[in-house]
Order: sequence, then C-alpha cells, then structure tokens
Amino acid sequence: MSEPITLNVGGKLYTTSLSTLTSFPDSMLGAMFSGKIPTKKDSQGNCFIDRDGKIFRYILNFLRTSHLDLPEDFQEMGLLRREVDFYQIQPLIEALQEKEVELSKAEKNAMLNITLDQKTQTVHFTVREAPQIYSLSSSNMEVFSAHIFSTSCLFLKLLGSKLYYCFNGNLSSISSYLKDPNHLTLDWVASVEGLPEEEYTRQNLKRLWVVPDNKQINSFQVFVEEVIKIAMSDGFCIDSSHPHTSDFMNNKIIRLIRYK
Repeated sequence: MSEPITLNVGGKLYTTSLSTLTSFPDSMLGAMFSGKIPTKKDSQGNCFIDRDGKIFRYILNFLRTSHLDLPEDFQEMGLLRREVDFYQIQPLIEALQEKEVELSKAEKNAMLNITLDQKTQTVHFTVREAPQIYSLSSSNMEVFSAHIFSTSCLFLKLLGSKLYYCFNGNLSSISSYLKDPNHLTLDWVASVEGLPEEEYTRQNLKRLWVVPDNKQINSFQVFVEEVIKIAMSDGFCIDSSHPHTSDFMNNKIIRLIRYK
C-alpha cells in the first residue's frame, strides 16, 4: 500500500492512500494526484482542496468501495450533486443519477396540504414631500401566511426553487427557509401603494415573487394558481374529496395528491 496522504477539504481532514485518490485516473482527483494538475498545501503541509468538507466523506467512500452509501435521512442531494460534478468521477455521477431516480420513484405517491391565512393590518410610514418636509401617512396592508406540508421532500425543494422573497431590494429563494424537509411556512405582504421601498426593509416586510415569470404574488388567488401550476407540473392533481368545496373556494385549504 502507498503511504497515507492527509487531505484538508474545506477545513476537514481526511487520511487515505494515493492509490485510492487515483483509482479513477480521468477524474479531477486522479489528475490532481498524478501530477497533471498542481495541488495546493495548507500551513501544515496537507493537500488542500477548497470544497465542502462534510460532503467529501461520500466522495471518498465511493473511491474506496465503488458504492454510493447515503444515510436514509440524507437531505443535501443538491450539494452532493454539485460536489460530484466538480470531482468528475464518472461512475459516481452515474451512481448518483440512479440514486435520484430511486428516490423519485419512492416519492411518487405523495400528498400536499396547504393551509392559508390572511389578515389586514395598518402600517404607518413617513413620506418625504420636500428636502426638509415629512408627513405621516398610514395604509391598510394585506398580510398572508401559508403553512405547507408535503410528504414529498423533493416537491418542497422544487417549490423553493420557484418562489422567492423580495426583501431589502434583493430576491432570495425560499429554499433557505426550508428547515424541515416536509414543512414550510411562508409569510409575506402585498405591495402597498405609496409605501416607500425602504419602509418594507425597516418594518421587516417581505413580498413574494414567482420566478422565472417575475410575477409578484399580491393575493391568495395568484398564490393558489401558481402553486397548483407548479404542483400539477410535478404530477399532482386536486383531491376531489378533501377539502370541502367552500374551504377550497375561499382559499383556506388546498390539498393535492399524486399517485404512481
């Protein structure tokens, strides 16, 4: 066996052998450790790779065993996909594709339930009428809340890639707010005529957009239409038995189902 090599991957140390790192010569690691691509060193003399250190364990284990072993509750498939793409280990790319197909089939039967709430609140703000003249104004604002549950983690990730918060002049994907793989809570407001842009930031008011259409969601009707459109594109259909028709028409409850 070759002498052990210690790698510093994003600050996390791994020890392995040269034969393991070069087991796939056409990969990025194969090129790095065969001398085709120069490697960097950290302050301790370890080979340094500026990538995600936590995810690298799955890359290294595949080099050792030729099997992609993931925990049952693994929730970082997107990050793993990006890391696998960087290292360019072709058999691992194929193994990941097979794993994603397997997970997709397992999630084919799914349920999506959304409970909606809406209220009106008064917002107070100042309006600059001249360089030294300000006036106090107020207006009614629609405040929305949506509690989303789905048995399909992949669908919630899909939803997160389509809906964006607008805050402080920037759009940010709601994926970053997905702390629980099966639950997502959204809170946003409708735009208020005359409310200065900086007031949304000062009062911590988020608006909601759907991309790539760049459409602002200013009502529950638009929200329901967009969510149903995204869900149906993913194989869901409206559950005709639940909820009660009046609840659905009043935008209180949405329930969709998907079968194999």
